[in-house]
Parts: sequence; structure tokens; C-alpha cells
Amino acid sequence: MIRFCSLGSGSSGNATVVEATAGITTTRLLIDAGLSLRELEMRLARVGLAAGDIDAVFVTHEHGDHIGCAIGFAEQQRLPVWMSRGTWRAVGQPVVAAGVRFARDGEPIAVGDLELHPFTVAHDAAEPLQLRCGDGSARLGVLTDLGSITEHVLESVIGCDALLLECNHDEAMLAASRYPPSLKARIGGRFGHLGNAAAFALLERCVHPGLQHVVAAHLSRENNRPELVRDGLVARWGRRADDVVVADPLLGFDWLAID
Repeated sequence: MIRFCSLGSGSSGNATVVEATAGITTTRLLIDAGLSLRELEMRLARVGLAAGDIDAVFVTHEHGDHIGCAIGFAEQQRLPVWMSRGTWRAVGQPVVAAGVRFARDGEPIAVGDLELHPFTVAHDAAEPLQLRCGDGSARLGVLTDLGSITEHVLESVIGCDALLLECNHDEAMLAASRYPPSLKARIGGRFGHLGNAAAFALLERCVHPGLQHVVAAHLSRENNRPELVRDGLVARWGRRADDVVVADPLLGFDWLAID
């Protein structure tokens, strides 16, 4: 069984925990840690975990709201850290006691009861990766911080039982915002962040009878509204509004289980 939760999902810090249980063993992966060490430990406690409950860390890219305390936390807890070689170089080629291990597009990674499938995305970072996580039966697609959808991205997440999907901005709200033109171009560009229209189109391609959870992630506080996102995802999924979870930028969301 897989369950997952978020400790934060926005520009102030991102962190997701994915847990797989098989018989008497449990594996917990921390995806990103864009927080201070103290804040990370407090938010882990909020979902019933301690720092020592984490088995490994995966860093998707080097931006501060994702890498945060990841290296320091891994060193403190003596955990292995996976990231792309490009991300490793971008953060100064750090060394941790338990090892930095390089993730590559299309190469599966075994972490206890979890199998990770990294895939490349279009984002303005050195070598960003997102993930599909599975335990042999359940599959979770984690898809945030990308500016556009490619066939490779679709192939990586189609068939997932749950999706954590970036819905960063409403295109009209971003265009009318107080942001300078250069920032609007970056956010809305091909290597920026996923707007609502693109996220809705992706979900439409990924709907299947076994899809259990859709979580909207990384919403902009200024350029999006939860109700816009929820209405759009519900319309493509064909489910009730209560079935769509919208991650809070600061609090994330509580545990969701994939049956």
C-alpha cells in the first residue's frame, strides 16, 4: 500500500512524503525539503512522523523552495540522497555520509519497498526530474515545477492511481497581475510553471477507472484561486468537487492512501 502527504506546496517551501508498506516493512521517501531543518521536523511531527522515520531523500531540482535543508537533513540523519548530476553540480557538488546517488531519466531506482521512476521535465533548472513512485501495485505520479507538457511526461504518468499535479496559475490572472513582464514571461513560459489550462489538459489525458486521487499542487497565492482549480479538475475527471484535494501552500495536505 502507498500513502502520501505534503508538508508544504508552494514558493515558500515544498516537501512530500511517500510511504510504502509491504507486510512488516515500511519505506518512507522525502521528496524535496524546501524548508529549514527546524520547520521540517515540526511539519513531520504534524503528520505523525519523526525525522528518524525517513529512509531516503529525493531532490527534484536545485531551486531553494525544493532543496532547502535536504542536504543538511540527509547528513544529520545519515540518509542517502538521490538527485540528477546536473542538480548536484548546481548546488556545489555536496558530499553526504550515506552518499549522493545520481538519478537519471528512465532508470528505475529501488528504495526499500518503493520503486522510483524519474523523468525529465521542462523547467528552468540545471537537470530537473519528477517522479512516478510505485510498490508493484499502486502508482503515484508527482508532477510539479514544469512549464509545459511533453509526450514523455504523459507517458510517465498515464496509468497512475494518484496524481500530485502542479496548477500554478490562471493564465488570465497572471497576465493581469502586478508582476513585471519578465517574471510573467518566466512563469508562463515553456520552462516555467504549469498553468491551469495545461494541467487540466494533462488530467484529461490521464483519467482512467483506477484513478483514485487528484491533488492540485503549487498554487500561486496571487495568480490562482482554489475554486478555479477545483472546478477545472472536476470537469475533466468527472468526480465530485470534494474528491479533488487542493494543497495548501504552507500546510500541504494530510495523508492520502492508494487502495
